Amino acid sequence: MNEVIKNLTERRSVKSYNTQTVPKEILEQIIETGKYAPSGRNLQASVMVCVTDKDTVKKLSKLNAAVMGADIDPFYNASTVIIVFADSTIPTYIYDGSLVMGNLMNAAYSLGVSSCWIHRAKEVFMTDEGKELMKKWELDEKYVGIGNCILGYTDSPIPDAKPRKENYVIFD
Repeated sequence: MNEVIKNLTERRSVKSYNTQTVPKEILEQIIETGKYAPSGRNLQASVMVCVTDKDTVKKLSKLNAAVMGADIDPFYNASTVIIVFADSTIPTYIYDGSLVMGNLMNAAYSLGVSSCWIHRAKEVFMTDEGKELMKKWELDEKYVGIGNCILGYTDSPIPDAKPRKENYVIFD
């Protein structure tokens, strides 16, 4: 099977991580693929913020949990989070940011790094604390959080694929 097809069909979301950090050279390769995600009219509406600082990752996780109203770690102890933002003045910003997220997760898997898309980025960065982080990263309020791509190394087996639903594809 073609290696790209293999990676796309075998990648799974991982929700349990050990403490091992992702090496910078691996992160840079993953991030590079995000830069090349398709975007409407090639406007490249997205911006990625790669967070490896343990305290900032924990802060982001707590903010995300607060949006859910839960006292858990929604980042599952992952060592790294790449937050994908997109310029909301561009009509395709949600789709563009989503394609970046897909590229990041698929590239991570191809390099032996586990990942998961964690929602609530939009809501986190609408809070006062989230807006402060955006200011620190020099992002103005036209940028909206699309998703959090958590990265790290799993501490448990990768889950098997669930069966695909019937009638997933209709040919005409």
